[in-house]
Amino acid sequence: MLRLLNILVALLIATPAIAQQTPRWMTLPPTPSLPPPPVSGTAEVNGAAIWYAMYGSGLPVVLLHGGLANSNYWGNQVPVLAQNYQVIVIDSRGHGRSTRSAAPYGYELMASDVLGVMDKLNLQKAAIVGWSDGAIIGLSLAMNHPDRVARLFAFAANSDPSGVKDVDKSPVFTEFIKRGEAEYEALSPTPKGYKQFVEEISAMWAKQPNWTKADLAKIKVPTWIVDGDHDEAIHRANTELMADTIPNAGLLIQPEVSHFSMLQAPDQFTADVVRFLQRQW
Repeated sequence: MLRLLNILVALLIATPAIAQQTPRWMTLPPTPSLPPPPVSGTAEVNGAAIWYAMYGSGLPVVLLHGGLANSNYWGNQVPVLAQNYQVIVIDSRGHGRSTRSAAPYGYELMASDVLGVMDKLNLQKAAIVGWSDGAIIGLSLAMNHPDRVARLFAFAANSDPSGVKDVDKSPVFTEFIKRGEAEYEALSPTPKGYKQFVEEISAMWAKQPNWTKADLAKIKVPTWIVDGDHDEAIHRANTELMADTIPNAGLLIQPEVSHFSMLQAPDQFTADVVRFLQRQW
């Protein structure tokens, strides 16, 4: 009887700890590091020096990060994907190691930057895997340059500003923005410019993208619209609208993750990307 009581007491003590465990969609795991790149450099495009790195061989796959971030956020995905694909990571203009011009930020301009890097690397066509702003850049490429996009995995995109939630009260996003400042200072050629950088990116977010259903219906490349079931930044209705409007698009909602799925559940995220890349159309 005493032994049974001891077991019950132990269970009662342990239960609150289990109940209080933070759900993974409420966490922001550390930013990983990229493996040392066999090939890296910059491409002079549209008045900016756009940094890239390339790994592996096979079907080209371009990974495009989200706003305020950098290519290091793909550090968990690159080693796996590079086993079977030629993986190219790109720091968007003004982000990470890339510079920018005086031109205002815009998704079509950043899509043109991606094409400039592809041209330098002699890549006529590539699969695009994008997260947040990177996914929007991917949608712009698929919409306006379908001959350069083999397929598109668009995670946590929005088609117009109304698709974005108010993230000001999100502790995860607050931590991400704070982390972004430290990473910007460590990587950027203009390390003291983070405040202005955020202001100018925010001005773009307030107005772009601004696509209609007719615009989305122009996308004919194989596309998956993907998001986390707890995304704190994107309204589910907008995700579903894109999947319903883009012809033959797939809709994938990843479980127990938020806007930062590639950090919170890297194995799950990478497996979904691989499944998409292996999909036969």
